[in-house]
Amino acid sequence: MLLNVFSRLIKKFSVLQKISRIMSTNEWENNDEINYLRDYLRLASVHPSPDYKSCVEFLKRQADLLDLPAKIYYPVNKENPVVVISWYGTDQAAKSILLNSHMDVVPVYPENWTHPPFAAEMDNQGRIYARGSQDMKSVGMQYLAALRALRKQGLHFKRTIHVTFVPDEEMGGRLGMKPFVETGAFKSLNVGFALDEGLATPNEEFALYNSERSVWRVYFQISGNAGHGSLLLPKTPGEKLFYILDKMMTYRTEQVKRLENDRKLKIGDVTTINLTKISGGVQSNVIPPKMMLCFDVRLALDVNHKQFECKLEKLCEEAGGDIKIEYEQKQPRIEPTATNDTNPYWVAFKKATDEMNLKIVPQVFPGGTDSRYIRALGIPAIGFSPMNNTPVLLHDHDEFIAADVYLKGIKIYQNIIKSLADS
Repeated sequence: MLLNVFSRLIKKFSVLQKISRIMSTNEWENNDEINYLRDYLRLASVHPSPDYKSCVEFLKRQADLLDLPAKIYYPVNKENPVVVISWYGTDQAAKSILLNSHMDVVPVYPENWTHPPFAAEMDNQGRIYARGSQDMKSVGMQYLAALRALRKQGLHFKRTIHVTFVPDEEMGGRLGMKPFVETGAFKSLNVGFALDEGLATPNEEFALYNSERSVWRVYFQISGNAGHGSLLLPKTPGEKLFYILDKMMTYRTEQVKRLENDRKLKIGDVTTINLTKISGGVQSNVIPPKMMLCFDVRLALDVNHKQFECKLEKLCEEAGGDIKIEYEQKQPRIEPTATNDTNPYWVAFKKATDEMNLKIVPQVFPGGTDSRYIRALGIPAIGFSPMNNTPVLLHDHDEFIAADVYLKGIKIYQNIIKSLADS
């Protein structure tokens, strides 16, 4: 008897849960901010041929809805626009707040998705599936949603707020933020502090990124003795390649062990080395005169760049010489943004997150973002995406953001922006 009653209660609870989910889904389906996000996610600004034109038209409509001016800049060419939506402050001399996001997204493999990657479908748990839902169209739309809410409250701030939507971040920013920061248009924004993208976190914490490692893309162009495959010639490109590969991967293993042995360290705290390209040879029985190795290297903040460069050059000598090093990228070390009382913007940011009882964990960003170009100018910048309790799915199949997490993030940004703009 008791088992039957218990079983009926479980079934009743399950039905109530389903009804609750349906009610929540209906509420999300009719939410303007959710719909704006989904409309933006449906624009296929995907490499190698991002549709920026549709993004610009969409963002101009968003600016009109906000009753804010939008300007379009072309730092390199007409195919790569930068959109700037501005809410002017009461003190035009005060440094402005920059809220940055990028319009472009990485390629997809549709066959590996359970939902079409540009349909922005939402399931009955409120998960919105789309490329860019985490990286980082959601953040750009959260900025605008937060401004919409603040404007509805009739608020005015001391500092001007600029919301930028840039191209080409996923390709390194060479056609976007990198040239834009060198223009008079950017300088006229009078930026004092910037917010940019962070990462989702699978737990209650919120990751905050105040620095990045330096990206070096290193090519070893290896020359040596060529000849017949039946011989044992000295100093062949293959021998030299093996020596360099062995030493570079040994260094990689040391970094892996360092990360494993110190639980306080995160991936951004160590140097990463990965073999990404290897080429050479024309025929299976011919020793070629040249071979090539390429490594993606991310130098940790504690690495001396000059010493590391000398180490690579010495490696070439030890391998047998006649090896040329080329760099596709060779970024300088950029000072981290201070997360202490010396930085008034950090104080304002931390005040807002403390008032919301958010657990913020500062760390080094493991990849690269447009923040590096802003920090290189001496402007403090923080990477922050308010997506906790969310699996990290940027660049992955079935990338999604939950509707409730998205809406909560809007409220978080409201408080942060309010604190920064009046600091």
